[in-house]
Amino acid sequence: MNEQNNFSDEYPYQNTADYGPGAQPDGFYHYAVTVPPKKEKKPKRHTGRGVTALVMVLCILFSGVFAFGGTLLANQLIAAGRGGETAPGAEGGGTVTVPTVQHTEGLSTTDLAAKVKPSVVEITTEAMAGNGFIQQLVESGAGSGVVWTADGYIVTNYHVIEGASQVSVRLSDGSSYPATYVGGDKESDIAVIKIEANGLTPVSLGDSSSLVVGQDIIAVGNPLGELGGTVTNGIISALDRDVTLDGQTMRLLQTNAAINPGNSGGGLFDANGNLIGIVNAKSSGNNIEGLGFAIPVNTVKQVADDLMEKGYVSGRVNVGLTLLSINDAATAMRYGVNEYGVYVYSAQQGSSAETAGFQSGDLIRSVNGKEVSSATDVKNIFTEAGVGSTVEVVISRRGQEQTLSLLLTEAVPDTMQNTAPFQTRDAA
Repeated sequence: MNEQNNFSDEYPYQNTADYGPGAQPDGFYHYAVTVPPKKEKKPKRHTGRGVTALVMVLCILFSGVFAFGGTLLANQLIAAGRGGETAPGAEGGGTVTVPTVQHTEGLSTTDLAAKVKPSVVEITTEAMAGNGFIQQLVESGAGSGVVWTADGYIVTNYHVIEGASQVSVRLSDGSSYPATYVGGDKESDIAVIKIEANGLTPVSLGDSSSLVVGQDIIAVGNPLGELGGTVTNGIISALDRDVTLDGQTMRLLQTNAAINPGNSGGGLFDANGNLIGIVNAKSSGNNIEGLGFAIPVNTVKQVADDLMEKGYVSGRVNVGLTLLSINDAATAMRYGVNEYGVYVYSAQQGSSAETAGFQSGDLIRSVNGKEVSSATDVKNIFTEAGVGSTVEVVISRRGQEQTLSLLLTEAVPDTMQNTAPFQTRDAA
């Protein structure tokens, strides 16, 4: 059972790839331009000679003041151009210190957009809807993707193509190709598709572990399913946000760049045009703006490479434990426990968890000496230890603590993980 995330309950996150039926709630997207009202012209008034003389005197006085101010401003600008030097003052030998303005290194936004544009694609999908009682209908959806290899491998979000019967890819030059399915992973929300094309411009991969809060980025995608190649800019707002989407808890980048339905699967790029993330969600609700999220590129690369080579994600721990995080009084009452923490909901029959002796209702205190309070904590420690390792898990059962030794086994599907939502293709 997945961990309940209070933050997600308060701010509902929505996948954004999914411009189409069932992807986002129906809604209107307003684009308004406010034109200020015209000012009424005041009637001209004719003045006498005395007023004219007064105006001339005032002009002379103001010209002297502005001359002084202009000299001071010029000195300040000269100092700024010298990188924060001290400029001589206008009077009395004083000085005015102007701080140096720091600029983010990298390409201009214009050059950056031109560089990455050929590496971002539009994705459209078709799915059959209906049941045995009504005629089946074709539903359309749209999202984005990035060119992974020059010979036609495309990376997008799994939820963009999930359930589709047909998928097509439109390149930045306007050409379109039907796509086939290579592999997908619902847990990480990454999928790989393939088009029969060569000479494409693959994305340049960055390093999401070196990102810092506040650095400049741009997002490129296909908002509303009909505005392909749209560029929005912003910054990295936060790193390592734990966000729950469709029951899966992901660790994502946060950005304030404008993200809309159809952006999912598109790219988040740094100031040098390197891919640093795949856009997959935004927060929606009243009075919520500037909350977009992306999968870090280091995660994307690991998953995409495995999907292309093996058809599933290797090295992922699966010990057969279903965990439940209880961090509030209402949930504790619902499950009849009197202490917050992470509990074993079930241990799969024949799994390493059952072999280690886990039982439903066990309260997990610590793993390898690290205290835990959520299912995410446990999962992260398992991932850090890696497949093949044995971890020591301290549990509390009916008020008595004991230590269980748990072998971390690999999740290898008996059949191809996440049955292809449309025509399959053997990965090269």
